[in-house]
Amino acid sequence: MDARARVFRALAHKEPDRVPIDCWLTRGVAARLRTHYGLATQEELLQQLDVDFRYIDGPKYVGPAPQVHDDGQVEDHWGVPRVRVSTGSGARASVYEEVIRFPLRSATTVDQVHVYPKWPSPDWFDYQCVRRQVAEARRTGKVVVFMGDRMNRCAQLKPAMYLRGIDQILIDLVLTPEIAMAIFQHVTDFYLEYARRTFEAAGGGIDIFFMGDDFGTQKGLFMKPSMWRQFLRTSFRAFIDLAKHYGCKVAHHSCGSIQAIIPDLIDCGLDILNPLQPEVAGMDRRELKQQFGDRLCFHGSISIQKTLPFGTPEDVQAEVRERRESLAPGGGFIFCTAHNIQADT
Repeated sequence: MDARARVFRALAHKEPDRVPIDCWLTRGVAARLRTHYGLATQEELLQQLDVDFRYIDGPKYVGPAPQVHDDGQVEDHWGVPRVRVSTGSGARASVYEEVIRFPLRSATTVDQVHVYPKWPSPDWFDYQCVRRQVAEARRTGKVVVFMGDRMNRCAQLKPAMYLRGIDQILIDLVLTPEIAMAIFQHVTDFYLEYARRTFEAAGGGIDIFFMGDDFGTQKGLFMKPSMWRQFLRTSFRAFIDLAKHYGCKVAHHSCGSIQAIIPDLIDCGLDILNPLQPEVAGMDRRELKQQFGDRLCFHGSISIQKTLPFGTPEDVQAEVRERRESLAPGGGFIFCTAHNIQADT
């Protein structure tokens, strides 16, 4: 059974010849693995690890040059200032771009949201490269996934948090819902058109559209389920409807405990849920498999918070076996870590 047949059989909730394998790595870990195996390219590493998926980069940013501040802060294309933060050293070093300031934090009216001068435009991206990326991925015989990078991953809440601040956007849901809705609508409008142009450029070559928006914390949702339905469900459904119009299966990444809205995600048409973060409350994988496993494919579940960085090889082997036993029966499971394997692993 080849990779495509294997994955689509699992998505149809039938058992394939083996569990499909995906692989999420930070750049530093990928480099160390290439060195370990004596490989020159990322494609060679994916082949070495029998990975059944190939992710395309997506459209290339060609918009206005990012504004660089005197103190080294660089604005992303949402106008959010960030600074590069390094952690670790040597082979275990990693770099993240951390948000420094929330440009819409002081807005007190909907008009101030609308006149924000740095709303991004889908015109700021070159979509012509997508067809080439898809063709290259297709030649591997693997399943083609479009997810985008952290700045271009289809979402609502996360960009709003970057623009408004985590605390303030959640306060808005209660005290100034009109401001929250205005921000969400601007974000949604951008991503719908950005994704539509990407799908058009791909010419039907994208198999899975992978969204990413964290709806939960380690203990529960960021908001009541009723608020999620009020503020986020409509656009979440619109993203899925758009992708399915172009023949894609749809996956969604959400860290945290989100069990309370999984029925909503399914009702919106979601096919694949990532990551089944094992450390969070209320997300027992066996219960989720029993309750939703006939309607939803699960992706992930291997701990990057405890087992991989702090466990023994025997701990890792035991966790892999347990995930196969608890999630693979009847299909509907894609093996992967619960997030990118971090540089300290």
